[in-house]
Amino acid sequence: MTRNKYPDIIFIGQPNCGKSTLFNAIAGLKAETSNFPGTTVKHTHSRVNILGHILNIIDLPGLYSLAPGDEAEKVALSHLFYEKPDLIINVVDASSLGRNLELTLELIEMELPLVVALNMMDLAEKKGITIDVARLEKELGVPVVPTVAPHGRGLKELLERAVETLFHQVRPQPLTWSKDVEEAVNQLEKAIPLDFPVVANRRFTAIKMIEMGSQYFYQVLAEINLPLKKRLDEVKKYLEETHNVPAYEVVAAERHHLALKIFEKCAQVARSTKRPLLHRVDDLIMHPYLGYIVLILVFVGFFFIVFSIGSPLEEIILGPFERLRVLLFQRLGHGFWVYLIDGLLQGIGGGLGIVLPYFVPLLFMMALLEDIGYLARVGFLMDIFMHHLGLHGKSISPFILGFGCNVPAIVSTRILESRRDKIITTLLIPFIPCSARTTIILALVAFYLGPFWALGFYVFHLILIALLGRLLSVFFKEPSPGLILEIPDLKIPSLKNIARKTFFQLRSFINFAWPILIAGSIFLGILQSVGADGVINKILSPLVVKGLGLPQELGVTLIFGFLRKELSLIMMIQALGIDYQQLLTVITPAQIVIFTLFVSLFIPCVSTVAMIWKEVGRRIALISVALNLSVAIILSLAARIIFELIGGI
Repeated sequence: MTRNKYPDIIFIGQPNCGKSTLFNAIAGLKAETSNFPGTTVKHTHSRVNILGHILNIIDLPGLYSLAPGDEAEKVALSHLFYEKPDLIINVVDASSLGRNLELTLELIEMELPLVVALNMMDLAEKKGITIDVARLEKELGVPVVPTVAPHGRGLKELLERAVETLFHQVRPQPLTWSKDVEEAVNQLEKAIPLDFPVVANRRFTAIKMIEMGSQYFYQVLAEINLPLKKRLDEVKKYLEETHNVPAYEVVAAERHHLALKIFEKCAQVARSTKRPLLHRVDDLIMHPYLGYIVLILVFVGFFFIVFSIGSPLEEIILGPFERLRVLLFQRLGHGFWVYLIDGLLQGIGGGLGIVLPYFVPLLFMMALLEDIGYLARVGFLMDIFMHHLGLHGKSISPFILGFGCNVPAIVSTRILESRRDKIITTLLIPFIPCSARTTIILALVAFYLGPFWALGFYVFHLILIALLGRLLSVFFKEPSPGLILEIPDLKIPSLKNIARKTFFQLRSFINFAWPILIAGSIFLGILQSVGADGVINKILSPLVVKGLGLPQELGVTLIFGFLRKELSLIMMIQALGIDYQQLLTVITPAQIVIFTLFVSLFIPCVSTVAMIWKEVGRRIALISVALNLSVAIILSLAARIIFELIGGI
């Protein structure tokens, strides 16, 4: 057991195995997301009551093996190796059993209590794969429970077997390899001194020493225990001479061979003469020509659905708040407390009536596309365009995340091996219309000018990113690595799973962003009550009035947009002192376009800037601020000139 009050159970699995879906089905809405200590790598955790036992459950990032690759994998493995969980639940994709079992065999080598969740059984059945669960359990020597996470199938049995294994401390026994490899591992294991620091156990440590490729490790080992270093060299030389490949490949091949052997013993594959419907749909989605037409139709439909839901809700919700504000000023005048209460109403009403009507459908649609498996396909289709930016491959993944929120998108640039790619991608991400910017575009441009104008804004942002990417790549000449992207199978979406993902994102907005919106509105109310907003507006008037051609009252709203982009939208209405429906009486359609353009492009929000500073340094963070501000000013001035030449919209 752990030193903590409650046992720790960690969920481990390869990417796209349904691990997080399974975890969320067990944790429910109590799950919390936080960083590992001293890092920005996020994990989800919760405390659950299972059969009367309180347990800590932790969802680690997806791992292909126990050999760390990117930063997230390193941190996750540190948690696994040094925190020593009480139980591991290894989530396995039943439809790709042979490949997934390689990680299972590594976990078994650790000899920690282990339960295998044979997940996505429904997908395996659709592929014609029949798995003998009892035989698989016998071959692995650990409990195996078939599950279908979105439907809750197998969860009760999985938890019962997990508690039974946990409290009986049933530990698996490693499976034997080929005779020569087994002898080599045993020789090295016996050479490890009793006082030598081991991970998990001596056999596991010996295997990892053979797999290790770090010269630094060998230098340190030679310093602290030269005889062990010599024995390691002898073992590796023996394996390489007998197999004609590097020693680490010998170990990987043994594990791969054993995984396939177990799969062949426990599974049967019946090939269907007729290809499944989802496979035929996938052919259309991934078609080299038709796939792009589908992509355009999907995102056009995406915008129209979000706008069709948000626009009528916005009018319905804002009405009572506007009437309440009018009544407030009629009855109580324009004193300090009136402005304070008005700021509170603006913050609450703005969040309810302006942000949420667009934000919730946006989150739901993003979760839907992710659950189906379409977002990964977008990344694959867009890779050809990434070549023109000089960003071949993995940069597409942070870009896709950026449409939700720029902060996790910046964190995800850790998957990029090249610092050049990381810097360029980091500088481009703040130009991607995140959910906050999308809310502004929909609530202003789509609501007053129509959905086609909003769609045009999105297209403009994408063209701008392409041009800036091409420009930035001129300053970074080194080549970029190619695309390695796993495409998960298409699947029927789970409404429950989509709703849960939407709720988690919405909860984050309610707990973090909304209080900032309310506090900002109240603060603006205080500034208005003492006339300080006029001073700020006057200072900014050369840019706001003379440069952008906007009402002077909007100057103060640009400052607050640095905290949260949605704050500029809510405070715009508050600063102008009118109802939302009356906006076009004090501002022209051309000014709406210019204001939205400037707000969506200028300095990234404070959270994004802080994350850029942390990930790539102060210099790049300051360059990002300067780049966004320069582009926002230049393009907004250009827009004003164009509107003046053509006589407005």
